[in-house]
Amino acid sequence: MDTLKILILDNDPETVEFLSERFRRDNDLIDSCVDPKQLPYTLQKGFPDVIVLSPTWAQEGLAILDLLKKECEDLPVILVSENGGVPDAVEAMKKGARDYILKPLRKSGLDKAILHSAKEHQLLRRVNKLQEIYERRGQYDEMIGISYPMQRIYRTIETIARGDATILITGESGVGKELVAKAIHRRSARRDNPFIAINCASIPKDLLESELFGHEKGSFTSADRRHIGRCEEAHHGTLVLDEICEMGFDLQAKLLRFLQEKNFRRLGSDRLIEVDTRVICATNRNPQEEVEKGKLREDLYYRISVIPIEIPPLRDRKEDIPILAMKFLEGFSGKYDKYFYDFSAEAMQKLVEYPWPGNVRELKNTIEQIVVFNIGSQVIDRFLPERLRKNASARQLKPEAGGSDQEENARKVIRVHELEKQAILQALKVCQGNIGEAARRLGLGQATLYRKLKKYGLRG
Repeated sequence: MDTLKILILDNDPETVEFLSERFRRDNDLIDSCVDPKQLPYTLQKGFPDVIVLSPTWAQEGLAILDLLKKECEDLPVILVSENGGVPDAVEAMKKGARDYILKPLRKSGLDKAILHSAKEHQLLRRVNKLQEIYERRGQYDEMIGISYPMQRIYRTIETIARGDATILITGESGVGKELVAKAIHRRSARRDNPFIAINCASIPKDLLESELFGHEKGSFTSADRRHIGRCEEAHHGTLVLDEICEMGFDLQAKLLRFLQEKNFRRLGSDRLIEVDTRVICATNRNPQEEVEKGKLREDLYYRISVIPIEIPPLRDRKEDIPILAMKFLEGFSGKYDKYFYDFSAEAMQKLVEYPWPGNVRELKNTIEQIVVFNIGSQVIDRFLPERLRKNASARQLKPEAGGSDQEENARKVIRVHELEKQAILQALKVCQGNIGEAARRLGLGQATLYRKLKKYGLRG
């Protein structure tokens, strides 16, 4: 066990001296405070592992206990009293005291109370740290993924978010390009300012310029009032231009000028408007091929791709499929008041083997369809859409030469389930077998954890 940090709050010098001498012999770190006014300054030096508090300390022991629990809810506090009775002990425990000991202090009883409380607190801190690490690995902002490509994207976002360089996000439809853009915005200095996203493919090309830069009243036939464009709306914020390759060639030249000069003119106006906007572009096409085809200006391509981010398709990061599927299953089960909690091994295997041409968006929609149209507690093979079952059948009919890929996918599925099993074992270990606490730390319902224990043949 690590060295303990013990804080003694008592105005009795003999008690302070007794405790200090007792625990210094075990090389623990002892601090004390005899004046309530000095307590905030004492706590500024860092929170201890356990606090020993006398309820007679300045005649306001229980009030001090309230203060301590507000400062740090998980901090264990042991009350020491000379004349305490059952009502005092009950009141102290209600206010969050971990233990209650009467004077005269007995070495064995006090040691046991302090060591148990401190060990529990240190363990809780380790569990919280492990949970934070696990959550950081599995979920980042609104994105979910434990694969190496996703971890690399998370690190890239952390590195580039604070700057202002233009970013080009590429990837197939449905991989989550806008989620990456949102994560960058939320971690930037612009996070409290507008996040404006526009899909260039969804707006007619003859109206896109007005949508971007705005127009004055009377600038064209239907312009019956002034319109503020998205570039202006995104002042001090972030502007996302999705499907940038669908933008007309002439408008690309005006966009290039805007990116270089940071100003523009509304349609029908000669006045330059200056804005401070970070621009993030995205496309589901290969931008270099679009340059070669003459559909994307080469100079604009180099201007928008100062920082390129490529999001791989879901079929290239299959280890993310189980964690995504479980997250969507949990969400849609709650939304539609269903009771699904897991996938059968066969169903999960088919989810992982399917190529997902629509990527994460298709997976999400598929899980929602399964939840809506079926009733049960576990998603089984026959609940899957026909295209997933047909894909599995086609793989089984392939020649033996294709077996290596199938075996590789199988290994990935086993690895993900093994990861879940190890996470449960670790939680049970650090929570000393407490099923309810382990479930809470894992972010699962207690009934769900019991089912998973049965599934993996584990004992709580």
